Order: sequence, then structure tokens, then C-alpha cells
Amino acid sequence: MISFVHGILCDLEEGSIVVEAGGVGYGIYVPATVLQQLPSIGEEVKIYTYFSVREDGQSLYGFLNKEDREMFRQLLSVNGIGPKGALGILSVLRPDDLRMAIITGDAKSISRAPGIGAKTAQRVILDLKDKIDAGAVLRHAGEEGPLPESGGPFPAGGGPAEEAVEALASLGYSRLEAGRAVRRLAITEDMTAEQILRLALRNL
Repeated sequence: MISFVHGILCDLEEGSIVVEAGGVGYGIYVPATVLQQLPSIGEEVKIYTYFSVREDGQSLYGFLNKEDREMFRQLLSVNGIGPKGALGILSVLRPDDLRMAIITGDAKSISRAPGIGAKTAQRVILDLKDKIDAGAVLRHAGEEGPLPESGGPFPAGGGPAEEAVEALASLGYSRLEAGRAVRRLAITEDMTAEQILRLALRNL
């Protein structure tokens, strides 16, 4: 099994990269979201890989960290999703955003991936929701990165924070937008869902 490839980024192609390590050029399929974060050609890169062996060939799929590779593996555990489908999902949703979509039941965002219909998106949510730590996702997901040190943590399991996400979704916001808005807040353990909702609306 090839756990990772550490070498020089030699080439970028649509949907794949080539990394030279030990005199060998490894062709690795990556999501579009990974392509956007890679260093320049000629620079050093470390790609965590998943080695797929199928009847029609062998392929390497790559990610920038172990957690994102695990998200890919979890997608492969869903009935009806193969490496191509999993890569497609992770090309339209970054792993943190996908986790947010799963815990908030946002099938619409998942079904934006090529070849993924509404039924398959719902299956992803049903199969993976119990495998994802909702509290951790609410703390860390979103475009802005980790919460600042002054921000208070979400209570374990989400609690009022998750209720606020649900309330925002009922107001017409996408669950992904709602989750990001709530996540930006400095939430304390004594805050109610209503208080969180009022503050989150200012971020939308």
C-alpha cells in the first residue's frame, strides 16, 4: 500500500498531478479543491494517497492531509459511490464543507457533484451522518479556517448551535451557509439557540 508520496510537483493536468519521488513520476488523481491549494510546479509537496485496485486497473488518489483521505474512504463505503463519484463530490465540496453538508442534511449541495443525484446524496447523508463528529465540524468547518482563540467552543454534540443552524435553514438559507454563519460566532455554553440565531443572522 502507498500511504503517501513526498517529492517534487512536476505536472498539473485536469483532475490529476504528477509527483516525482525517488526517480519515479507518480500520476495521482486529485479533487479540484486540492489543485487549488498546491504549490507551484517544481516545489516540494506531500500527498496522502489512497491506492485503488479494480478490474480495469490500478489508480492513486491524493489528498493534502489524512483527514481528507479518510473522508474519501468514507464516501467509498456508501453503496453506489466509487472512486470517480467520491472524487467528484470532493471536487465541488471541500471535505470540511462536505462534513457540514452531511450533518445538516444538505443533500442539495452534495448533489451538485457530477453524476450524483438527489437519491445518492441522501444515501451519503444517511450512511455517514453517524460517523461524523457534529460538534467538531461546527467548530472547524467553513472558509475562514479555525475559530479565533477568543471564540468560545461549541457545546459537545452541537446543542443550541445545531438548533440555530436548523432555524436558519427553515428561514431559507442553505444549511452550508447557516453552518458557516453559526461557526463564526464566539459561542458560550450558557447561550440559547435564540441568542445564537440572532447573532448568526448578522453574518448572513
